[in-house]
Amino acid sequence: MRQPYIAGNWKMYKTVSEATALAGALVAAVGRETGRKVMIAPPFTALHAVREVLKGSKIVLGAQNACAELEGAHTGEISLRMLRDAGVTVVILGHSERRHVYGETDALVNRKVKLALAEGFEIILCVGETLDERQKGVTEKVVEGQTRGGLEGVAERDMGRVTIAYEPVWAIGTGKNATPQDADAVHSFIRTVISQMDGAEAAQALTIQYGGSVKPDNVRDLMKMENIDGALVGGASLKPETFLPIVQFDR
Repeated sequence: MRQPYIAGNWKMYKTVSEATALAGALVAAVGRETGRKVMIAPPFTALHAVREVLKGSKIVLGAQNACAELEGAHTGEISLRMLRDAGVTVVILGHSERRHVYGETDALVNRKVKLALAEGFEIILCVGETLDERQKGVTEKVVEGQTRGGLEGVAERDMGRVTIAYEPVWAIGTGKNATPQDADAVHSFIRTVISQMDGAEAAQALTIQYGGSVKPDNVRDLMKMENIDGALVGGASLKPETFLPIVQFDR
């Protein structure tokens, strides 16, 4: 059985003091959680401080992005080796905001994925369609292209360190969300794609999160679905009173 995996993406929120306060509240409430995996991805400026708060807890430290190069003249970027030095073990790659706001292509995301895996990280690869693409009926085409493009050249032996997050772009930060049934259908389709790429065993073992306005009042219905294994949470991860009920959902 796949272990539930709840991740909080704090995006460009929280000063260092705010981040450590939030991390401390989470550690106090779920720091010893063993029934599910919990990850938080603070802003880069707070990583070192949050690492200290998380010490001794089961909560994993993640990063929201990484450069496709390990070092060099890349002003404003942050490398995987810098992230490792900060205590990060998981990196979110291909988030829709990176794709649609900052123009990251499948090819660039793939370079990041392969480099992160080569450097020993776990990754969360984000895939998902825009509202226009959904209305045109090309959701599966888009999701398959991003999945295959992001994982091109990834060895089957490394798939155990890959999580996929299906995040319909139209549901991120909008208050809208796919129905549990619609989300599960796309998750099931992603398993079919992975089965074609790496075999049925890898597809069944793969953890697939849903991301897109996940809240305390919808997480239980989402997590009841056969192919939904967790959540990549944005806005609701910024407060203990909204994130903890998601982490502690009861099927």
